[in-house]
Amino acid sequence: MLQSRRFFTFGLAGVFLTACQSGGATAPAARPATGAAMRSVPNAGFDAWVEGAKARAIAGGINPATVRQAFRGVGFLPGVVERDRNQTEFVRSFEDYLAIAASDDRIAKGRVMLRSHASLLAALEAKYGVEKEVLVAVWGVESRYGERRGDVPVISALSTLAYDGRRGRFFESQLIAALKILERGDTTPARMTGSWAGAMGHTQFIPTSYLAYAVDFNGDGRRDIWSDDPTDALASTAAYLSRSGWKRGQRWGDEITGRAPTGQGSVVKPAGENGPVFEVYHNYRVLGRYNNAQKYIIGVGHLSDRLAGRGPLRATFGPDEYGLTLEDRKALQVGLTRAGHDVGEADGVIGKKTFAAIEAFQRARGLPVTGRPSRALLSMLR
Repeated sequence: MLQSRRFFTFGLAGVFLTACQSGGATAPAARPATGAAMRSVPNAGFDAWVEGAKARAIAGGINPATVRQAFRGVGFLPGVVERDRNQTEFVRSFEDYLAIAASDDRIAKGRVMLRSHASLLAALEAKYGVEKEVLVAVWGVESRYGERRGDVPVISALSTLAYDGRRGRFFESQLIAALKILERGDTTPARMTGSWAGAMGHTQFIPTSYLAYAVDFNGDGRRDIWSDDPTDALASTAAYLSRSGWKRGQRWGDEITGRAPTGQGSVVKPAGENGPVFEVYHNYRVLGRYNNAQKYIIGVGHLSDRLAGRGPLRATFGPDEYGLTLEDRKALQVGLTRAGHDVGEADGVIGKKTFAAIEAFQRARGLPVTGRPSRALLSMLR
């Protein structure tokens, strides 16, 4: 469990890649949720709870005008409750998680962001002592560089979870924090959108962490993490990591291949004995303050390494249950795309889109429709 910013472990790929439909995978931060899945429905019990919550907020010192404005149009979102109760569907292997978090596409886009925001990132690195590649990696993993910030109304989402979720007290504390943000004037109820669980902006802050760490870096009087401009969001992330003890110039960790650990860190084996082994250091633990899931920390760390020009991991994971390696799965997805079927990004992660594409290919060719990858199918697609 996260200690101060997050409130769910993701499993990991629970909510941090939820934004990504990479290769058909449901992958951590804020998947857009417009449409029927996130529409409010009438709920008398919820309405009664809201009245009580409003009274508690006012009694706790929130301006009544702020409360009235914030709750105008608020509704019960059954889609939020469903997501909260079914996070296990997002669990992915470390290999799949890493393939999504540090995919070729995410690396390429991250390098574009490093160039296009060079002056801002240099200023943040100078002020907060957090390397630009690390900030961009957090941004990339959390919201795919701002593409997937989430569009669920935060007040409705937090109210729904406080009323009918598994952690009512926690989510009501987040709701109160969100009201304080509105009272300060950093944003409006209409602009305060985020993930189904209330994480907001380019780097997915929950309200209490926003209150503790968000900064107004561009000096416009608002700590705006929601706008298209990522300035305040990236600065807030830099401030968070800096205040959590980030040490500039030190590594988060190193892959161990063909050598003994230095003894300066701890050894972690995220895939057990069949995968890469890392020696991790102080900054690994600092990233854990942002999100303490092991897959997340290594995903951000590895993506930051790739953005800094370091190479891919040297260790391999071996074949999967279908007898295919990661490169085999990428080749299969490329072949399906070439055959006219949509798999999303060819990242080697087999998800719903890839399974559907396999079925469509098999059906079109008059083959038995299994929807399952195989070496025979790979040979046919090459």
